[in-house]
Amino acid sequence: IYRAAAPNPLEKGEILKEFSADPDRYYRVGLFGERGFARVRCSRCGRYFWTLDAGRTLCPDDAEDTYSFIGDPPTSKRFDYTQSWRQVEEFFVGNGHASVSRYPVVCRWRDDLYFTVASIVDFQRVMGSKVVFEFPANPLVVPQTCLRFKDLENVGVTGRHFSSFCMVGQHSVPGPGGYWKDECVDLDYRLLTDRFGIRGEEVVFVEDVWAGGGSFGPSLEYFVRGLELGNAVFTEFQGELGRHAALDQRIIDMGAGLERFAWITNGTRTAYDCCFGPVTERLLGEAGADADSDLLRAYFTGVARALESSGDLAEVRRRAAAAAGISGDRAARVVAPLEGAYLIADHLRTLVFAIADGALPSNVGGGYNLRMILRRVIGTIGRLGLNLDLDELVDMHVDYLRDTYPELDARRRDVKTILGIESARYQESKARMGKIAVGIRGAGREPSVDELVRLYESDGVTPDYLKEAGAIAEIPPAFYTRLADLHQSGRGGGGESLPLDGLPETEMLFYGDDPPEFEATVLRSFGRRVVLDRTAFYARGGGQEPDRGTVGGRAVEDVGRHAGVIVHTLAGGEGAPAEGEAVRCTVDRERRAGITRNHTSTHILNASARKVLGSWVWQHSAFKEADHARLDVTHHSSLSDVEVGRIEDAANDMVRRDLPVTVEYLDRGDAEQRYGFRIYQGGVVPVKAVRVVSIRGEDVEACGGTHVGRTGEIGLIKITRTKRIQDGVVRLEFVSGAAALDHVERRRAGAERERADAERRKLVEAGREASRARARERIPGLLEQIGAGRTGVLDGIQVGDGGACFTDSGEYDEFFHVNFGRRLVRAHPRAAHCGIFRSGPTVRVVVHCGRESGMEASRVAREVAGILGGAGGGDAEFAQGGGRDTLRMGEAAARARSAVLGRR
Repeated sequence: IYRAAAPNPLEKGEILKEFSADPDRYYRVGLFGERGFARVRCSRCGRYFWTLDAGRTLCPDDAEDTYSFIGDPPTSKRFDYTQSWRQVEEFFVGNGHASVSRYPVVCRWRDDLYFTVASIVDFQRVMGSKVVFEFPANPLVVPQTCLRFKDLENVGVTGRHFSSFCMVGQHSVPGPGGYWKDECVDLDYRLLTDRFGIRGEEVVFVEDVWAGGGSFGPSLEYFVRGLELGNAVFTEFQGELGRHAALDQRIIDMGAGLERFAWITNGTRTAYDCCFGPVTERLLGEAGADADSDLLRAYFTGVARALESSGDLAEVRRRAAAAAGISGDRAARVVAPLEGAYLIADHLRTLVFAIADGALPSNVGGGYNLRMILRRVIGTIGRLGLNLDLDELVDMHVDYLRDTYPELDARRRDVKTILGIESARYQESKARMGKIAVGIRGAGREPSVDELVRLYESDGVTPDYLKEAGAIAEIPPAFYTRLADLHQSGRGGGGESLPLDGLPETEMLFYGDDPPEFEATVLRSFGRRVVLDRTAFYARGGGQEPDRGTVGGRAVEDVGRHAGVIVHTLAGGEGAPAEGEAVRCTVDRERRAGITRNHTSTHILNASARKVLGSWVWQHSAFKEADHARLDVTHHSSLSDVEVGRIEDAANDMVRRDLPVTVEYLDRGDAEQRYGFRIYQGGVVPVKAVRVVSIRGEDVEACGGTHVGRTGEIGLIKITRTKRIQDGVVRLEFVSGAAALDHVERRRAGAERERADAERRKLVEAGREASRARARERIPGLLEQIGAGRTGVLDGIQVGDGGACFTDSGEYDEFFHVNFGRRLVRAHPRAAHCGIFRSGPTVRVVVHCGRESGMEASRVAREVAGILGGAGGGDAEFAQGGGRDTLRMGEAAARARSAVLGRR
């Protein structure tokens, strides 16, 4: 029904053909014989199906009763979404299954997926190139919320597409406690008939196959009135058809759609009407939608039926509207508000799950999809003119879901916080988006799918917005698929290939006694690299830099881990110690101690940041060296000084409490069940035995690094700098231990120097101000002496014939020059004054020229300022300027003196 992957059509067709040729081997189960199911070949498509209706000749996809349950449900029992899960859970628990809580929708245990896309993914672990299954119980049932973003254009429109849905996972391994095909199909049949009250004649099983991850097997899809409710996959083979072999571990992988169980029992026009609880009623009421129209029931039935055979959704909608008698105008008034309400309900529920599980809308990775659907919500609210409070809708979703998913209740405030921040950012970007839409309209052509993807990635412009703005006519169906493919998965990559075949795993002494000196035997030597039988050198991993030291007297440059084998790279030229040689080795313990403190400090800061900022904080990456380290965490905004201080205080509180740091090895499944998926802060752990590092009461992580025994050994943690390095990720750079104390001392000494410098500047400035005040008092006396014909040097001012004055004395400031010069030339029209002086990092020049002086002030100011590398301006009587070339102040002063005093 909903699968993480699918085989290509040719391969699937070949497998199905072979399996259907031998139905007794692959499809016949005990139930069919006991109940009298007949195997029938569809007279239209040729597929085989099993039914109790002897007169049935068409498979569910081609039959006339497809989606006939709309308005006419096949049972008198009515269960909504949460009630349907209770029915499913009670049935399977009553039949010996363990009920397992859902796993996060953010797929922390896989490095090739951002989001959980099927219930079986919960129990898949990648080890090397193999996918293995690890079940916490056998058999089990799980209400797994899954996210998908490839069909967003269908959500709210088709009546059955969701961006998030609950896959009821029924999983079993044959053997003690488990079962295989017969019991699986019998249970699924009884779930429908006994628990949900559907008549056996309504149930049809269709033969199919499923393949993915290198394995495949037959499957039986079960339908009621054309609606596929579940698909029981019997995964039992690996390899390629014709060269395949039986799996060591066969798996029952039954996935059923919980939303569809609710839909089939209620017969509502869409699955949305019975799966969002009071949210749907609230939205339909606000949108003014007609909830009971027979025309709408006919319309959505037509859409659901036609969509199976047509890929053109727009054409399907037009035909369904015409068949239901809904005109174009009426569709806009009636259908559009319904579709908008359904979209809002679905997308908000998806955001609630994703944010509650630690994901952030962003322009990075899977965050692209979350930002996209939030902007679709906001755009739909605006387009329909709805008066909605997102916080209120979040509360309604959580209140409705919390009995099934109690973990959502504790995260509702975090969800509201993130939605509020993201909504504000979208509103702020609307003016820019409007200009882009205008530009597209003016270009005279619609952008391609690739161009639309780039517009969203670079500018956050959704195709929904462009359609509303009239820039595009329709949203290309391929857009959401392309975006999902780009950002659905993505991590990983191959490593360097080294000649390590046949080597045993290295004995890792750093996890034991950790001796600073040890002897070892060289198992392999190539180039400058050696592999030892045992080592205390920690290899680079988890952001922790490798140890340094010596091997056989040669300095160690690098240490790397390749699976369980540790490779040492030595300094110098070629010619490492020979294979079989015994070598003495030493580890730089002082450097290791610094790295160890910083590694534990990383755990402490990560826990502190989550405590201070919010549950969405996860370690994004980290780096630990001996004297410095950094931690990148997921967060929506840059950090304020207050937030940084609170994080640092929380971290040092853990240090002061001297908490024990313990290490234990657990089976991966046990570690996940005991501590949850928060343990994967440093990424996926591709081993069965997980090394779990715990700081009592504060932090638990799966980690292979070296750590102190108690937090008090760290001494002090200081955050030296923070910055936002990408959308949704902030970096904390920090030091710990002695480096932190040195940092504090440097900061203290620096602050002391700044205070002393400030005091000195204050005293100097006070002295200058006093000197300038005295200089200003001299203005009347100087003017009186110049008026009396005095020449020569008067109080540091050179006075020539006719009242020509010049000074470069540091006693005089701008106030003096402007006022002295203005009063001088007003009293003596033949006089002139030029003052040149320092002002901060620049040299300034002020020029006054009387009307009868024969000089132009602006020319003098420009010439002098030009020497200083600057510019000047003004008019013939007053001008000023300056420049930053203080080394040429003498040259500039000489030019000014010549211009003023040498004019006659």
